[in-house]
Amino acid sequence: MAEAAARRRARGGGGAARRAERTAVSIETAKYIERKIPNYEILNDEALEMIEHNAETVLEEIGVNFVENPRALQMWKDAGADVQGERVHIPRGLARELIKTAPSEYTQHARNPERNVVVGGNNLVFAPVYGPPFVRDSAGGRRYATMADFEKFVKLGYMSKWLHHSGGTVCEPTDIPVNKRHLDMLRAHMVLSDKPFMGSVTEPSRAQDSVDMCGILFGKDFVQQNTVMTSLININSPLTFDEVMMGAMEVYAKNNQACIVSPFIVGGAMAPVTVAGTLTQVLAEALAGVAFNQLCNPGAPVIMGAFVTSIDMNSGAPTFGTPEAAHITYGAGQLARRLGLPYRSAGSFNGSKLPDAQAAYETANSLNMGLLSGVNFMLHSCGWLEGGLVSSFEKFVMDADQLGVYHHLAKGIYTDENGQAMDAIREVGPGGHYLGCAHTQANFKSAFWRSEMLDYKPFEQWADEGAQDTMALAVTRVEKQLANYQQPHLDPGVLEALDAYIAEKKASMPDAFS
Repeated sequence: MAEAAARRRARGGGGAARRAERTAVSIETAKYIERKIPNYEILNDEALEMIEHNAETVLEEIGVNFVENPRALQMWKDAGADVQGERVHIPRGLARELIKTAPSEYTQHARNPERNVVVGGNNLVFAPVYGPPFVRDSAGGRRYATMADFEKFVKLGYMSKWLHHSGGTVCEPTDIPVNKRHLDMLRAHMVLSDKPFMGSVTEPSRAQDSVDMCGILFGKDFVQQNTVMTSLININSPLTFDEVMMGAMEVYAKNNQACIVSPFIVGGAMAPVTVAGTLTQVLAEALAGVAFNQLCNPGAPVIMGAFVTSIDMNSGAPTFGTPEAAHITYGAGQLARRLGLPYRSAGSFNGSKLPDAQAAYETANSLNMGLLSGVNFMLHSCGWLEGGLVSSFEKFVMDADQLGVYHHLAKGIYTDENGQAMDAIREVGPGGHYLGCAHTQANFKSAFWRSEMLDYKPFEQWADEGAQDTMALAVTRVEKQLANYQQPHLDPGVLEALDAYIAEKKASMPDAFS
């Protein structure tokens, strides 16, 4: 009898096997989203044409500044622009003509080819928070970020199923000299994860370091022929392009690496308070930035970005998850598609100081508008707190878990034979239930999206297990994911070459903390 029971357990596994499957360490990454749902289009053709006309007027009559960048000014002059000092007046239609060489989509390669992403079309790629100087966790509160914090975020990103991209400056490690930290940050992305990542943009030479390190990781020829980085180039709104960012973009464009050309706008401070006025400025800045990218290297991959939020008119603080931000995000998506460019916008935006209800509401609004507006590359998709000043460990895993919702929303509604479920309706008939029918049994594993973090237990079980709120569940998930982290294999020779490059670079210059 005991032998028969053992055979049954070995044969089927039963509940124990299912529990083991649920609790096993998983380093699965979902494929980037391929939308099967329509984009939400808020502007009619008349409004779009008006905004496009006004943006061309801005470029021609008002112009844009390319500051401290004589090389860029000469490039514009050679292309037919009217250059007066540092002000570039771009004739109507010139920028639009120049961007025709930009690809509508491109593949960013990861060192693990299974993690490659295609940016553009109906696709959506999620990348984590970018840029905060502070971090927050339940144990240490709010503090300046360190390299150890940075590495923890990279590990959490690698362990997050619904996150497709490792990102870039997931936090700013202030314990490393400014002129050297980009080397350590890039190494972390290259070594601790095998997902695609971003390069440094804080100085043109650091962009070149990023290209050189990718040459070690992927091979120099591969880097020249393929895109292995997508990096963020912010525009100093209103209508100003600084030499540092443009210099970094020139390095990337000439090396066939993708750039996100993104106005950085707080409505009411850096752009008009109206939606149509802000969209006009966004489009003018994006046209000028993408056109310059193509002047550097026609055909280089480039994304039209739009980081836009509003301002609290009482305090001057930026606000997030607002209806105005949604209107602008939807409208900018339409404008990007009319230009045939991939689109970057939205994220886990919020102004809250803690991962609380305000953070959740504003983040949900911001993520949802990103999905519906047709965003192709979503930076800041998890971990953002306090208006972008803080990367939060707990919020990172909360957001990363919720990104699964958008994967399932984007699938749309299945109307095939299984989706119609007529066999189930016939089997159950009037007055029955569907729990035991064949269709339910065949589909129960994949029928509904289920959070891997949030609580669905009955009250009594929840109370017996400590009555944990979402913050407590997030603390546990951070600890679990870091404990289960397994570093992806990297050829020892490649790692040795990377470390030798970093050591040589660091030794070539004194530390600088500003």
